[in-house]
Amino acid sequence: MSQPCRICQKPGTHQLGAYLFCDMHYERACRQRSGVWQADVASIGLLLLFVLLVFGMERWLQPQFSTTSLLVTGVLIAIIPAAVWLFFFYRRDRLEPEPKHMVFRLFLLGALLASAVGMPVLDNLFAVPDWLYSSPVWAHLLGSFLLVGFVQEFLVYTAVRFTVYSSQEFDEATDGIVYATAAGIGYATLQNIVFVMASGGVALGTGSVYIVLNTLAHASFAGVIGYFLGRQKFEERPLWWMPVGLTAAAALNASFFYFRGTLTQASFGAAANQWLGLLLATILAGVVTWFLSRFIQRNLASLLAQEEV
Repeated sequence: MSQPCRICQKPGTHQLGAYLFCDMHYERACRQRSGVWQADVASIGLLLLFVLLVFGMERWLQPQFSTTSLLVTGVLIAIIPAAVWLFFFYRRDRLEPEPKHMVFRLFLLGALLASAVGMPVLDNLFAVPDWLYSSPVWAHLLGSFLLVGFVQEFLVYTAVRFTVYSSQEFDEATDGIVYATAAGIGYATLQNIVFVMASGGVALGTGSVYIVLNTLAHASFAGVIGYFLGRQKFEERPLWWMPVGLTAAAALNASFFYFRGTLTQASFGAAANQWLGLLLATILAGVVTWFLSRFIQRNLASLLAQEEV
């Protein structure tokens, strides 16, 4: 009796790596989805343009806001990075269909987990803001890695692993990156809204820099989680595979925000520090996008080569 397809449980007709797939899902598993990377690059570019526009408007127009209007405007600005990513996802979706409702659910779930678990655990249970940033370097890095990084990235992993991972909608390795990125951006969006509310409505220019920086960073960390999830779904991976993926994402999280904080405390001036942090986040997002694209292409080429032997 033929083994079932890895995705839909119909009779498997093609083998890819350790698993069998039906005709349709084999074709999807072998697709090179360049649209995902094009959407990511376009999103990064538009977000940088958004920051420049907001910064320019605040500097040259010098709009006057009441406390309430500044707060509302700040919340809207906190939501815009997520809207930009969803816009480009929808544009890409015309050529490479993906269930929009699943992506939006992952986005909402990421925000919900940040609000219900991530922030309460880090801010209340471990009181991270009270001691982490004033600690010696070794304690700062260790706390950022073991607490902040692992808690945040585990929640992104949880959002995907225990929802869409077992669904037939997760039918390509690249889907792991799409869904995990949605969860990561949802997490960042909730953080951004809390940041705006706690600041009483932030100055628009510097606030937009922080918001875009935070969104790009969390999208990058989540992309790493999604890469490991995607390969785990379509290849037979060892038990240590996902722990290594979580560790890599947590280490990237801790390293980025530590070095970003170091730049903020440097003597370049407050405005220059903000832009250096944004530049660091942009480079991070671009490098992660490029590496994940290359890794998936190489992994797929290797699997297809094995099947031809």
